[in-house]
Amino acid sequence: MSLEIKVPPVGESITEVTLSSWLKKDGDTVAMDEAIAELESDKATFELTAEKAGVLKTIAKEGDVLAIGAVVCTIEEGGAAAAAPAAKAEAAPAAKAEAAAPAPANADKGTTYASGTPSPAAAKILAEKGVEAGSVTGTGVNGRITKEDALAAQTAPAKAPAAAPSVPASAPAAPVGERSERREKMSPLRKTVAKRLVTVKNETAMLTTFNEVDMQPIMELRAKYKDKFKEKHGVGLGFMSFFTKAVTEALKDWPAVGARIEGEEVVYSNFADISIAVSAPKGLVVPVVRNADSMSLADIEKAILALATKARENKLSLEEMTGGTFTITNGGVFGSMLSTPIINSPQSAILGMHNIIERPVAVNGQVVIRPMMYVALSYDHRIVDGRESVSFLVRVKQLLEDPARLLLGV
Repeated sequence: MSLEIKVPPVGESITEVTLSSWLKKDGDTVAMDEAIAELESDKATFELTAEKAGVLKTIAKEGDVLAIGAVVCTIEEGGAAAAAPAAKAEAAPAAKAEAAAPAPANADKGTTYASGTPSPAAAKILAEKGVEAGSVTGTGVNGRITKEDALAAQTAPAKAPAAAPSVPASAPAAPVGERSERREKMSPLRKTVAKRLVTVKNETAMLTTFNEVDMQPIMELRAKYKDKFKEKHGVGLGFMSFFTKAVTEALKDWPAVGARIEGEEVVYSNFADISIAVSAPKGLVVPVVRNADSMSLADIEKAILALATKARENKLSLEEMTGGTFTITNGGVFGSMLSTPIINSPQSAILGMHNIIERPVAVNGQVVIRPMMYVALSYDHRIVDGRESVSFLVRVKQLLEDPARLLLGV
């Protein structure tokens, strides 16, 4: 008796998934609740498990796009016991065939070097000099080419090359090296990202404003307390927690930056769920730190670390990637100096962080060298006006350049 394993429902808006890989092979014996395949939707990757123990019979292939409820495979009962005798039966003729095959050593017995065959040393010399063995006369036993023959051959005058057809001087040189192309089917995640980005560009009045932040106060604070911070909280003190905290404080002053449009209404939130862009093996994902406005720096660092770990292991759930009110992305980890990030729909704004570069700046009438970072705020001009966007970014800058404000809320 067999049991059909079907694609389970994974979300209201998801109608199909892709079978990204089989974790078990056709004919393998599987245990109940054991992961047998990976399915990928346009938002997340999840595992398909065996609903009972037995022998796996695959139906769908890797790369197939399957509708919700489609049959992926079957599990046969009682197949485990039959698998062992079958394997033994197959092994027996294979063993006989192997025994009947002549041993390679016996096949080589009694053979001699044919005329014109170089010795190993001679073959090496000829290969290094680019001389064909057939053009050398051997003086060894049975015409074998000796080392001396190979050494002598290299002093022989090279044959004049055959006359090549005349080529115009202006003719381009032939390309060197292999020229090839490779085609890959877009993954559901990549297709969804592409579709959403184009939609945002076409359906929002996106604009970007820039500023720069002197990172020296935060860097000095981290250098002073990072060891004690990690010892107490078990997690490192990074820049992202400072930026997240600064954003949540700025959103309290300028709530329109964290609002969104639904139909003909603008929805304002009295909480801050901050989406953090994370690079995962299958593409960019944006998990959400819930209620970041009520978290400490240590809580934010722990939440970001947990979500980033899940992203790298492709274990993020749909709930962990939906519902954010504002997004932060850090292109600086890849060396980006300046960019215009694209809004994460249906949100209305996104903050872009960049790399930190020491630059000369004027401080109190003196030119000094400071670690500076450009920051960019892309926003939907339908909701956020220029005054609000610029004021929001200036507030973020003030909080980062004076971290004590983050603790005092001033």
